Amino acid sequence: MKPIKIREELLNRQIRIFTPEEFRRIFDIAPYQSKYFLETQVKEGLFVRLKKGLYALQTDIPSEEEIANKLYMPSYLSFEYALGYYNLIPEMPYTVTSATTKPTRLFIVNGISYRYQSIKVEAFSGYMLKKSAHASFLIAEPEKALVDYLYFVALRKSAYSERLMQNLSDKGYYKTKGLEKKVIDRYADLYEMKKLDRLVAALFS
Repeated sequence: MKPIKIREELLNRQIRIFTPEEFRRIFDIAPYQSKYFLETQVKEGLFVRLKKGLYALQTDIPSEEEIANKLYMPSYLSFEYALGYYNLIPEMPYTVTSATTKPTRLFIVNGISYRYQSIKVEAFSGYMLKKSAHASFLIAEPEKALVDYLYFVALRKSAYSERLMQNLSDKGYYKTKGLEKKVIDRYADLYEMKKLDRLVAALFS
């Protein structure tokens, strides 16, 4: 198995993140061959091990968004990261934040922090697939990203709640006027939390 051919085949299939099982299936090789090749090519620099059982092409590293979606599933980008993505806050946060129905987790990959906040199953909605020529990933709609964030503000579990709430309330600069209040209310109802409802009402008063 030649590394250059392996890379070409993965790119031809538009696969840059994969499990050992997927790798074995693509190249029709035995488990011991796959294990040896993956371990060797992590050392050689063709692959990077994102976590146990998940690899990516180091030579063609996927975007933060793609890694976030695959690192811990099911999940979609939300909270501060999505708010930054939509320019609802003035800068992108250092941590890539996502919502999940699984337990809260934090991963560090290539020096980047990926934080996953657990939300109730009933609220796991309001996200969409973003596609470009080289990437595709799930991210919350702007209104849902805001609601997800405010939910953790209401729970007092957001480290940056005070500063971001001030930013979001500054309607002269930030783009909350472009959000649909009825959509925000619909997503807030999924959490069934009166304190969250009060936060939403205060933000749009």
